[in-house]
Amino acid sequence: MIVFEGATVSVPGPDGDRRILEPLSVTLAERRIAVIGANGSGKSTLLKLINGLVTPTAGRVLVEGLDTVKAGRAVRQRVGFVFTDPLSQLVMPTGLEDVELSLRARLRNPTERRTTALGVLERFGLAPLAEQSIYDLSGGERQLMALAAVLAVDPRILVADEPTTLLDLRNERRVRRLFSGLDQQLVFTTHDLEFAADSDRVLVIDDGRLVFDGDPRTAIDHYRGLHLDAGKLPGDDR
Repeated sequence: MIVFEGATVSVPGPDGDRRILEPLSVTLAERRIAVIGANGSGKSTLLKLINGLVTPTAGRVLVEGLDTVKAGRAVRQRVGFVFTDPLSQLVMPTGLEDVELSLRARLRNPTERRTTALGVLERFGLAPLAEQSIYDLSGGERQLMALAAVLAVDPRILVADEPTTLLDLRNERRVRRLFSGLDQQLVFTTHDLEFAADSDRVLVIDDGRLVFDGDPRTAIDHYRGLHLDAGKLPGDDR
């Protein structure tokens, strides 16, 4: 369970502090939660609060009862984070080495670590690509490698920031199928409203504020309404 208690994020500006996320109080307990909103609305900041990549300037965020500021390390052991661009996350020459890196703290024995890493890649259908350079992989293969590296340590919660934005249709479907089969609680941002509709609950963020929170179809209709009022459909800028 994830709890936001008046969580606020401000950044310094030339005319004083500027809020990029207004005070947010909400409890997230559902298995699949989507966060939608325009670029720059604050949805990525909301996600980064969950594992302490960003810390609140006021209020607090609790993950399974742990404060993300006071118990940041313990929170990050429970929360896996997947970035939009997998190349910002894959730091080793091959996917196999990246998964091994994720497992290093848990498995000290190199042989056991490699065997486990190969098993993880097999689970995701990536074993044939284990020792291929990450730069020779397709965008979808890289995203799956990044997911494998994060999920290798069995986080209790997975947070994903626009995980399908850079993917073609085939790989988008592949990632969505993978997400649908996960045991972890999943919180993700997306501009793909069909993907958002797969969730149990949708949060709509606009200009740093939570403006709607509810079932997927009603939330998506609300989001479309925000953009229709401005004379622009979501996705027109893609």
